Amino acid sequence: MNSDFLKKQDRAPIAEALEAYSSERVVPFDVPGHKHGRGNPELTAFLGERTMTLDVNSMKPLDNLCHPVSVIKEAEELAAEAFGAKAAFFMVGGTTSAVQAMVFTVAARGDKIIVPRNVHRSVINAMVLCGAVPVYVDPGAHEELGIALGMQLSDIEAAIRENPDAKAVFVNNPTYYGICSDLRGIVKLAHRNGMQVVVDEAHGTHLSFSDRLPVSAMEAGADMASVSMHKSGGSLTQSAFLLVGGANPIEGSGSDADSVSGLDSKSTVPPDENRAPSIDPAYVRQIINLTQTTSGSYLFLSSLDLSRKRLALHGKELFDKVIDMAEYAREEINSIGGYYAIGSELIDGNEIYDFDKTKLVIHTLPVGLAGIEVYDLLRDEYDIQMEFGDFGNCLAYLSVGDRVREVERLVGALSEIRRRFGKDPIVSLPNNYIAPVVVLSPQEAFYADAEHVAFEKTVGRIAAESIMCYPPGIPVLAPGEKITEEVLEYLRYAQEKGCQITGAEDASLSTLKVVRERTGY
Repeated sequence: MNSDFLKKQDRAPIAEALEAYSSERVVPFDVPGHKHGRGNPELTAFLGERTMTLDVNSMKPLDNLCHPVSVIKEAEELAAEAFGAKAAFFMVGGTTSAVQAMVFTVAARGDKIIVPRNVHRSVINAMVLCGAVPVYVDPGAHEELGIALGMQLSDIEAAIRENPDAKAVFVNNPTYYGICSDLRGIVKLAHRNGMQVVVDEAHGTHLSFSDRLPVSAMEAGADMASVSMHKSGGSLTQSAFLLVGGANPIEGSGSDADSVSGLDSKSTVPPDENRAPSIDPAYVRQIINLTQTTSGSYLFLSSLDLSRKRLALHGKELFDKVIDMAEYAREEINSIGGYYAIGSELIDGNEIYDFDKTKLVIHTLPVGLAGIEVYDLLRDEYDIQMEFGDFGNCLAYLSVGDRVREVERLVGALSEIRRRFGKDPIVSLPNNYIAPVVVLSPQEAFYADAEHVAFEKTVGRIAAESIMCYPPGIPVLAPGEKITEEVLEYLRYAQEKGCQITGAEDASLSTLKVVRERTGY
């Protein structure tokens, strides 16, 4: 990093403006109504006077999130520079709002988007709202671990050939489990066919700040990316960035996108790396303002501002430590016996094109316990809160706030769990990925005439709601998909193991909401 970059990034315009505001002893005759905390002493005692003083409304010295012209504008420009983007937007509705803005930007009602089926619920919900139609690419599943893998270039090429009118390709990179696709190859392939590439980089904030990690969306030439700054970047929960990149992929990627069979000769769109239309940041702002609050929290905004500053100045050093800590944890966990903490050895240059080494994913079936069971034992018996547990794995989310001493406590607890609760290895569980059978678009199914039907009698019916285990928030069933016995078996097992199942109107799952049957389906 050059000195000019460091000098520019050593600022936090929003936080600095808030500091100046708080020193002016302004008399507030505006909202919020707690008036610097005086109107709600109990809340002030709980959160602290400093927090309540900085919880303020938009005003001239502090700019306006909907139409920034001063400190927010400057902070967004610094964020864009830090992430290597053309533009950056501060999002106070979580990465969900950033993902939805990406979908709204690239697709309107009836437009197709090529997506992996293991997308977050926010993608499906965005399609319900705007009427876009998903073209699913089966990411495949790891036979032993039961986790969804990355998107193969050959599968995306097939989807493009069958749907040459699709507007964009949507990519999860990295997945919750740290699995990365060939992002540069996907960008080249999509752009040559006139399609934009948008990336859910919720779990990849750190990719932009270390040369020991997989390529980031902006480096790969993606058109947009949603970045969950609060997950690994240190900002407050519910704060995120939406990034806009250039339309052309970065050359010299080394991917095999050019050699995908028949790409140029069969494509309905002449190959031209400049055909993907550039995304106008001004239009993105308009899209964001359709749904984002007009009362953006300055606590969230300043946390994004200060966290960006820290990562821009010290990100490489910080994430090198996180990587080293994760590698140490993997080695220690694998030495316990039974458990398998997955790592870079899984990389195959195809479905697992790369791996995010900060992700500490622990496969638990060899010790006779489901991932969700280990998750519960760690929390209930050892006061250790993991990120999530699924049927075969649990995830420890390591980032800038972790220390080696906590990692060692986790390792010790896992060793004790194996000794106290371990059983014969589990050899078979329902797969974490179920290929969907799409009958209707999410919007059409969600707004269709629907009815609640007893759980066991829904096989063959069309879902009118999303159902998922949370986290990670990937739908098991989405509106418009046919309900199969495999889906019901998965949900039964998830309930039995204590997974948090969300999305259904009937939280007990005694009934499921389905499209009312009529002639024509």
